[in-house]
Amino acid sequence: MLIFGIDLITGSVRSRTVQPKYALVLLKDGDIQKELSVSLHRLVRLVHRYQPEILAVDSVQEIAPHTQDLYRFLEQLPSKTKLVVVTGGDRQVGLIQVAARYNITFDRFDPFAEARAAAQVAFHGAGVEVVAFEKETEITITRNRSPGKGGWSQNRYARKIHGNVLRYAREVEQDLQNRGLSYWKKEYKAFGGVSRVTFHVREDRDQIPVSSSRGGDVQIRLSGKHLDRIQYRPLTARPKYLIVGIDPGTTIGIAALDLNGELVKVQSSRQMTMADVIELIWSLGKPIVVASDVVPMPFTVEKIRRAFQAVPYTPRQDISVETKYELAGKYGYGNDHERDALTAAAEAYKYWRHKFSGILKRVPPGVDLDEVRAGIIRGQSLERILSERKVPVRTALEKKPEISLDTTDERVRILDGTVKDLRVLVSDLQQEILSLKRQNQVLSKKIAEMKIERQKGVNAEPEIIKRDQIIQNLKHRLRQEERNNKKLQRRLKRMKETTDELRPQGTRAIKVLPDLSRESVRLLIERVGIQPGDILYVKTLASWGKGIVHDIARNGVEAVIVNEKAADTLSHELRDVFLHENLPVVVSKDMQIQVKGDMGTCDEEKYSEALDDWVCEHDKFLKGKSEEMLESLMKEYLAERERKVK
Repeated sequence: MLIFGIDLITGSVRSRTVQPKYALVLLKDGDIQKELSVSLHRLVRLVHRYQPEILAVDSVQEIAPHTQDLYRFLEQLPSKTKLVVVTGGDRQVGLIQVAARYNITFDRFDPFAEARAAAQVAFHGAGVEVVAFEKETEITITRNRSPGKGGWSQNRYARKIHGNVLRYAREVEQDLQNRGLSYWKKEYKAFGGVSRVTFHVREDRDQIPVSSSRGGDVQIRLSGKHLDRIQYRPLTARPKYLIVGIDPGTTIGIAALDLNGELVKVQSSRQMTMADVIELIWSLGKPIVVASDVVPMPFTVEKIRRAFQAVPYTPRQDISVETKYELAGKYGYGNDHERDALTAAAEAYKYWRHKFSGILKRVPPGVDLDEVRAGIIRGQSLERILSERKVPVRTALEKKPEISLDTTDERVRILDGTVKDLRVLVSDLQQEILSLKRQNQVLSKKIAEMKIERQKGVNAEPEIIKRDQIIQNLKHRLRQEERNNKKLQRRLKRMKETTDELRPQGTRAIKVLPDLSRESVRLLIERVGIQPGDILYVKTLASWGKGIVHDIARNGVEAVIVNEKAADTLSHELRDVFLHENLPVVVSKDMQIQVKGDMGTCDEEKYSEALDDWVCEHDKFLKGKSEEMLESLMKEYLAERERKVK
C-alpha cells in the first residue's frame, strides 16, 4: 500500500501572495520511501504519477479553505486515491492524540515529522475518508473553440466544429454501451451538429471508459455528482471500545467513556426499556467493561453486561456521595442518576488505567493501543496480544500432540498423589478466601454507614460550616497582610539606614536610577521610595519617555542628575520635556558622584552651581515661550485686521 502524508510548511491556500509549500512523505507498506518539499500543483502531479491509495492530511483547511475548493481538489485526484483526514471529520482531535493511540511520537514543530505521523496512522487504519461525490458521473462534451463572428466561410467553420462534437459524442456513447453502463444523455442542437452533449452515467469515475481531454475542436470533461453535504466515512468499521456505567431504576442513567477516559455519552431517561438501553449503547460502540457504583452489581446491570459479554466491574464498597461529586464533576451531568452512572464508569476507568500504565510501556510503536487495552481487560497477556497481530491463529483442524503417562512408574504415582493433595489445599484456601471476602463486604458496609452518619451530623450543623468558611477566609487575609507587613518593614528599614547614615559635610544625598524607564522607577520606589525633595541620579539615557518624566516631576523630585558619559545622549527633545515639566536636569560634571547601591552622594557646591545654570536656562525658556506667544497673538491680530479691511 502506497500512502502520501502531507503537512503545511509555509504559506497558505488563502493567501494571494505566498503560495503554500508542503512536506510530502511517501510511505510504502509501512516504510518511508521519500521526503519532499512540494507546491500544491506539484503535489497533484505526483499523485497522478504514483497513484497512491491514500492521501493523508491532518486538516482539509491546509489544501482547501472552502467547500467548493474541496470539491475542485477532489475532482483533480485520481479515482483510486482517497483523501483521508487522520484527525477525524466533524469532531476532530489533535494529531498528537491520534498518534498516541498507536504509540507514535513526533516533533509537532517539524512539518516532515507531522507528515510522517499522518501517513503512519493512516497506514494503521486511523482517520476518515472525505466523500464528496455520489455514485454518478457526468461526461460533458463541448466545443473547444468559439465559432466567432467569422466571414465568408463562417457557416462551414461552425458546421465543422459542431460535427466534430457530435462525432465524439457518438464514440463516447458507443464505449458506454460496450461496457453495459446505464446512462441518460442530453444534447444541445446547433448548426451542423451539436454544441454540447451531457451523459449522466450511474457509475463511479474509475469505471468510466473515457478520460478528460482537450484538443482540436472538442473538449471532454468528467465530473462526479456533488453530494449535498460532504461526508466523512471511517477507514475501519471497527466500533469504538467503551467503558459503560449504568445506574438502574425507574430513571435509568447511562454514561460511556472511551479507553482514554474521554466522555462519549451521558444520558438519563424514564421511558427507556432494556432493549432501548442496549440499542443506545450499541450505537455508541462496543462495551468492553460494564460497571456499577454499588456492590453487588444489580440484576438489571448484569443483564445488560451479559448482552454484550463485557467484563464486569464493581467497587470494593459502595461509593460515597463526596467521591461521586469528585469523580463525576469533571465531566458534567444533569441529575443524580447521570452522576452515579458517570461515577461507575470513571471508577472503572481509574482501576484499569493503573493496570495499563506498566504494560503499555512495552508496546512497540504502530500497534493500536485500544486493541491492546481491550485484550488486557479480557485477561490476555501482552505477548499473546502482540503475537495474534503477527502470527496467524491456529485452525481447528490442527491437533495437539497427545501426552501419555506411564502409570507403572513410582515417581508418577507419588506426583499424582501430591497433585491431589494440592488440589484439596487449593479448594480449602478458596473457601477461606470467599469467607474473608464476605467479612470484608460486611465490614465495608458498616464503615460506609458510619461515614454517612457522620457526614449527616456535620451537615446538620450549618453554623459550624459557616464558621469554618469564615475562619478559612480570615486566615487567607491574615497571610496576605503578614506578607505586606514584612515588605513594608524591609522598605522602612532601608529608608532609615539611608537617612541615619552620616554623610560627609558639604554633600547631598542622591538616589540612583539605572535609566529613565518605568520598571527602574518602580523598583526604586519599592526598595527605598521617592519622596518630595529627593535628587535622582540617572546612569544612562538608553530609554526614556515623556510619561515617566511627568511622573517624576509629579512626585516632587528636586532635580535629576545625568551621568557625564550619558550627557551626549541628552537630546534637545528630552531637555525640552524637562523644561516643560519645570524639572531641573543637570550633568554630573565635577560633582564627585559616589554611588553605593541605590543611594549615593554628590558635591553640594557644584550641584548648586549647576542648578543655578539650569534656572537661568529655564528663565530663558519661559521668556522665549512668552515671546512666541506674543508674536503668535500679534500675527493673529494682524491677520484678523487685514481680513476685516478687505
